[in-house]
Amino acid sequence: AEDRQWRVRLAIIEYVPLLAQQLGVELFDAELSQLCTSWLGDCVHTIRECAILNLKQLISVFGSEWAQQRLLPEVAKAKSNSNYLQRMTALLTARLLADALPIDMLCSMLLPLTLELATDTVPNIRFNAAKTLIAMVPLLNSGGQASLVQARVRPVLVQLVSDADADVQYYAQQALDLTAE
Repeated sequence: AEDRQWRVRLAIIEYVPLLAQQLGVELFDAELSQLCTSWLGDCVHTIRECAILNLKQLISVFGSEWAQQRLLPEVAKAKSNSNYLQRMTALLTARLLADALPIDMLCSMLLPLTLELATDTVPNIRFNAAKTLIAMVPLLNSGGQASLVQARVRPVLVQLVSDADADVQYYAQQALDLTAE
């Protein structure tokens, strides 16, 4: 699981959901839960991305309550990390897990993280926050949260449309267009 060769780590990650089904939540939490979240900090992007997809599968095995207790607090910690790659991973996690969680968790945990990172000093973080909002806005609107989109998301996007970075402007406009629907 901590092999120097990233392809070995990748192969191990891919078997974790199957192993989780066999172990059950208690044994998994005791032995493997921390390892799974530690992969979010791997130095190889492919490992981080696969770890997120792995966590999405684990949510389907253990449920959203497990995610709220074990997973989302770890993701929330990454938003304050001084390493911008960890903040990017937090956004990618929010984007890929948004449709795997109930709307209340999306509103209470993933959306605030995304909105906070939309004001990051690093342009790549800001445009990835906008890309994450592109994924979240339709889920929020269809989940009965259109007023939340108008009150909290739209003002952030209006600000990002005026950003100095062209990529931030582009993705913010894409997300802003979704708030009008």
